[in-house]
Amino acid sequence: MTSLHRIGLIVPSTNVTVETEIPRILRQTGADFSFHGSRMRMHSVTPEELRAMNAQRERCVLEIGDAGVDVALYACLVAIMAMGPGHHREAEFRIAEQLGSGGSDTRVLSSAGALISGLNELGARRIALVMPYLKPLAHQVVEYLEAEGFEVADWRALEVADNAVVGCIPGERIMDAARDLDLTGVDALVLSCCVQMPSLDLIQPAEDELGLPVLSAATAGAHAILRGLGLPVRVPGAGSLLMADAAVPDDPAAVSRT
Repeated sequence: MTSLHRIGLIVPSTNVTVETEIPRILRQTGADFSFHGSRMRMHSVTPEELRAMNAQRERCVLEIGDAGVDVALYACLVAIMAMGPGHHREAEFRIAEQLGSGGSDTRVLSSAGALISGLNELGARRIALVMPYLKPLAHQVVEYLEAEGFEVADWRALEVADNAVVGCIPGERIMDAARDLDLTGVDALVLSCCVQMPSLDLIQPAEDELGLPVLSAATAGAHAILRGLGLPVRVPGAGSLLMADAAVPDDPAAVSRT
């Protein structure tokens, strides 16, 4: 009998993509998952609305804690990065502290922290980004990643403020932005530096076309969840990051028998 892994997602109220893409990825692993969400009101991706949204975090954490989830993902990358360099560590600590006060040992992740972890696992230092944000927020994302030791070689901001509209950005517009980047010497491309901008169906085709590892906030989030649960990271057709364990046998003892 397989064990059920309960995943908690704390998301902006207008976000629909993360609750679509992450379950699609994780269910391809063959493991058994259930998904449980709590929502923070947010319509426009502006500093004011992001601050107001973050203020709702404690309520959402209480709701997610009631579901007894194994992993909780704070799934709004820019809300974390807009708070200043390194804030994902503070946010993850505070959420874990709040859950721990109720006796929970839930593993706490954030989309911001997951993206950084994913880039590090790929060994990427020089990166390029495609983002939906207005340019002032996009600059903050660039500065955040640079403070983590990455060199952002080039980036594009699609300047969509309405978060509901972000969830409907056509794939071709995203790919056009990626093709317009200078990818010389780049180690990895973040095709969607946002969990709301749809990109899952673009990741593998973009990686094949552009000839470098391609990831997104969603694929990085799924990668971090699998790592947090101690499950193999082996999801074909979604980029190099999600095939990190492709050469690792399911049975570690098999190594000694070959």
